[in-house]
Amino acid sequence: MKKILLASAACALAAGTASAEDVKIGILLGFTGPIETIAPNMALAGEMALKEINDSGKAANGWTFSAVRADSTCIDAAAATAAGERLVTSEGVKGLIGADCSGVSRAVLSNTAIPNGMVMISPSATSPALSDDPDEGLFFRTVPSDAREGVIMGDILAERGVKSMALTYSNSDYGKGQADAIAAAAEAKGITVTINASHDDGKADYSAEVAALAAAGGDILVVAGYVDQGGRGVIQAAVDTGAFSLFGLPGGMFGESLTQAIGSALDGSYGQHPSSDAAGYQTYLDAAKAYDPSFDGSTNFAPNTYDAVAVMVLAMQAAGSTDPKVYKDKIAEVANGPADGSGEVINPGELGKALELIAAGKPVNYEGATGVTFLENGDVTGRYREYEIKDGVWETVKFR
Repeated sequence: MKKILLASAACALAAGTASAEDVKIGILLGFTGPIETIAPNMALAGEMALKEINDSGKAANGWTFSAVRADSTCIDAAAATAAGERLVTSEGVKGLIGADCSGVSRAVLSNTAIPNGMVMISPSATSPALSDDPDEGLFFRTVPSDAREGVIMGDILAERGVKSMALTYSNSDYGKGQADAIAAAAEAKGITVTINASHDDGKADYSAEVAALAAAGGDILVVAGYVDQGGRGVIQAAVDTGAFSLFGLPGGMFGESLTQAIGSALDGSYGQHPSSDAAGYQTYLDAAKAYDPSFDGSTNFAPNTYDAVAVMVLAMQAAGSTDPKVYKDKIAEVANGPADGSGEVINPGELGKALELIAAGKPVNYEGATGVTFLENGDVTGRYREYEIKDGVWETVKFR
């Protein structure tokens, strides 16, 4: 299955006319590595958006769109950069959806996107550093920064009466940024952070790391890691040794693979991840099920990927061009709509309608699956789903 996912051939999503231009969109995600169980559904969400666009037949100039997948690995900057370079120079993509994890996203941005004038829209890179990295107006993300998630988690911990916490994070751009944000927010709420220590991904044994965390102690162990890598390994070791029985789980730890691997020992643990209670979210979920009955559209960052693809193509329509240097200036315009609120709201399932409105010179306000609103630096405001694990199931507490 993995070999199929990593095939470099373009995945044609709809048949166009013989003379229609096939516009390739790069899907650069971690099909191997720490989020390999999440990436396939993210890619499906993006490809679903392209199929919706193609099926509408409303794109300018007879454009049809196809996806070209490539593996970022999530953690290997050199491999991600090489994959991004291949997408741009060999495959001729007109935009990059991704990368996914923050470190590889920063590498691809500086080494591939900026030198080639290529737009990147990441559905999952959350490091606060990306808010300030030089990007020449080419980088956007449909997921909010960890600076915001840290505040959310600090609120949740305080509301649940936590007085002290141990904190461990993946030794990566994502993990460090997430941990710093959580620690600052927790301390601002009067919570003592007993230890703030990194863990390396890819290890077979995390007993030493857990021993240090246990020695420091705390009411809860917060794990700012990856669901298919060191984060899960740390939790498993903590459960096996009885070091901790309650875990705080920010966005990178949300995934069915965690509860499937560890089971009832996670009951009572809680956290948050970027999600949506936007008006169009259920419509998106219904469309995902119709697109592929095996596709779980609620997978972490999947709705953000649908939105990233949709915004990119609508910006091309508004610019009348697939040149990234041209359409980059239309991305915020189609997502936010005019300041006077006159743009017609666009939800999932309405991409053909949006293309038609834009072609007629009418403004749109793309809300999508996650309620997209861009800030000046290409970040989004975002919403978070607070959850708790009960009987091995991730249950929604509320949205924040």
